[in-house]
Amino acid sequence: MKVNISSKGFTANEKQVALIEKKFSKLSKFFSDDTVATVTMGYKKNRQTMEAMIPTKGMIFRSEYTDNDMNTCLDKVVSKLFTQITRYKKKIEKNHRHVPLNYDQVPDPVDTEEVQDLTPIKIKKFEITPMTVEEAILQMEMLEHNFFVFMNSENGKVDVVYKRNDGAYGLIDPEY
Repeated sequence: MKVNISSKGFTANEKQVALIEKKFSKLSKFFSDDTVATVTMGYKKNRQTMEAMIPTKGMIFRSEYTDNDMNTCLDKVVSKLFTQITRYKKKIEKNHRHVPLNYDQVPDPVDTEEVQDLTPIKIKKFEITPMTVEEAILQMEMLEHNFFVFMNSENGKVDVVYKRNDGAYGLIDPEY
């Protein structure tokens, strides 16, 4: 697994880069050599923040943490990613789907500039893979998003799961 490290508002020193690569090497056993983990460091309201994302075919593992110490952020981010990966592995084993975690890399999201008032600010393109509603909810929670678009493996349609205000989950199943 390769690790791309970027920093916003400061320049990461060699010691920080080496420590990040060392910590992320513990996660490399789950992924193929061509998988790329993106780590972004920066500041958020005078506190240090770290975000990491590991896109693979079928899943995107993401973690973000903000603290006064960058080393604490690194430990928490790696720990959360490890938890997500092992939880996903257990989920696959539970469903008797013998799918290894070594996936091919999916394309990165594509950014576009705003052209008119009615155009989107950011466009993300991603591969939609068939999954169950339960797997889609798990993916949504791992990404820490409020909704997730996926192809439902049970009916072959593109569906949306979302988190409701009461904490429950909803499913949008469009009729064509």
